[in-house]
Amino acid sequence: MTERKNFTASDPGFAARVAASFARQGIMTSLGARLTRIEPGLCEIQLPYRPELSQQHGFFHAGVTSTIADSAGGYAGFTLFPADSDVLTVEFKINLLAPADGDLLIATGRVIRSGRTLTVCELEVEVEKAGRRTACAHGLQTLITIVNRSSSQN
Repeated sequence: MTERKNFTASDPGFAARVAASFARQGIMTSLGARLTRIEPGLCEIQLPYRPELSQQHGFFHAGVTSTIADSAGGYAGFTLFPADSDVLTVEFKINLLAPADGDLLIATGRVIRSGRTLTVCELEVEVEKAGRRTACAHGLQTLITIVNRSSSQN
C-alpha cells in the first residue's frame, strides 16, 4: 500500500457523519459489515465470514470483497469532504490477489489525492485466518464530491 499521507478533515464532525452514512447503507447491514476505523483520509471496514457470503469453493465471494473495498474507499474520501456534501464512486478497479479464504475480511481505504471535485483512493483488502492476515485484493478508486444543493441554498 502507498505510504500514508496525513490529511486534516475540514469538518470536525467527520467521524459522526461517516458513521451515520454507513448506518444508512442497507448492503452493509445485509452483509454484516462493521465500520472499525475512521480517520481523516482513512477508513476500515471488517466483515466476519458467513457461508451466505461465499462462492462455490467456500471463500468470500469477489463481489463481497469488492463491495466492502468500495465502501472503505468511499468513506475514506468522505472524511475529507465538506459537511454539506456527499460522496459517489465514479469508478474503481480491483485486482484479486489471492482467494479470500478466512474468517474475517478487512478492507482499508486510503486517500491518495483529495481534490475539490475528484478524490482518488487506494483500496486494500486482507483476509484473516487463524490470526494471520493475507492480502487478497488491491484496487484504485475515483470519487466525486456531491454538493447538497438544498443545504447550500438556505
